[in-house]
Amino acid sequence: MTNDTSPTSHIPASTESRFSDTEGESVAFTPVESNEIALTGEEKSEVTIRRILSSYEIGSKLKALRLRKKIALVDLGKHTGLSASMLSQLENGKLVPTLPTLARIAMVFDVGLDHFFSDRRKTKLFAVVRASERMKFPDKPGSPSPDFWFECLAFSAQDKSLQAYLAEFPKRGADVHEHSHEGAEFLHLFDGSVAIHYQGEDYVLHAGDSVYFDASEPHSYRGMAKTVSKAIVITTAPRI
Repeated sequence: MTNDTSPTSHIPASTESRFSDTEGESVAFTPVESNEIALTGEEKSEVTIRRILSSYEIGSKLKALRLRKKIALVDLGKHTGLSASMLSQLENGKLVPTLPTLARIAMVFDVGLDHFFSDRRKTKLFAVVRASERMKFPDKPGSPSPDFWFECLAFSAQDKSLQAYLAEFPKRGADVHEHSHEGAEFLHLFDGSVAIHYQGEDYVLHAGDSVYFDASEPHSYRGMAKTVSKAIVITTAPRI
């Protein structure tokens, strides 16, 4: 299973996963149109995105750089072309900068963009994802009849060594599509029944069954139960 003008352009975990420059560029979050991407869940997409970006603490990192260099907001504004008011809002987390705006600031302080997205505290990785925060995506964006739906179970964790999903398989006929990706894949079915097509063979899994395989080989899933079948899917990066 796998532009610069909007701060909401990035969604965690690619929406195509198959189990696998002006001052106005820094803006407050506005609602995402419903036709931009198919999402379901309790939390609104823009709220989730803002929460994810807030976890990087970009504002506090910006303020720490400025204080370390002993630069006033007004002086920083002269170097970046941004107003002192906007810079203050960025530091306080009231606005989220777009990449061009952040790149402009990074150039002034002679740091890379990764400075704002890396964890300087070097803490052990621990990330909680609440059920209400998850978003549901079809296997292919805009598909009128998806082969499966998936929810990323650990989207807020950075530098993951694996990807975990909750997958739902509606009942389908033979018109499912094969896909492949690098790495290994593990699926544990806990409700319903699913047929997995792999290397020319169909393997039917029932609730409680599991499968592990090399995902670089084309494979497909076909829900077989009258109700939606559900599984936990884990994918890993390829071995080096």
